[in-house]
Amino acid sequence: MTIPACPKCKSEYTYEDRGLYICPECSHEWSMDEPSEADSDVLIIKDSNGNVLAEGDYVTVIKDLKIKGSSSVVKVGTKIKISRLVEGDHDIDCKIDGIGAMGLKSEFVKKVS
Repeated sequence: MTIPACPKCKSEYTYEDRGLYICPECSHEWSMDEPSEADSDVLIIKDSNGNVLAEGDYVTVIKDLKIKGSSSVVKVGTKIKISRLVEGDHDIDCKIDGIGAMGLKSEFVKKVS
């Protein structure tokens, strides 16, 4: 069995210890059962609590967010429907009532059950 490279820093020097893979260069640890990002082309985006997000999910904002180039603010607790998950400087494309289309980072939202 070959040990996969670190998904965080791509180091080849990972090792196995008590059911975990460990990277000695960046100290990242991950489960052997967890599929690596290299094994999957599926984009996995998680909210601030670690819940996996999908298109069509509803999320709420966990902190006031200033909007670049505007005096408007997205308030804590604003409920938003995810239009699309993307890669780049933001993870979530959505449309906010009263503001319009926006890109948000997943670290500032939590999934609504």
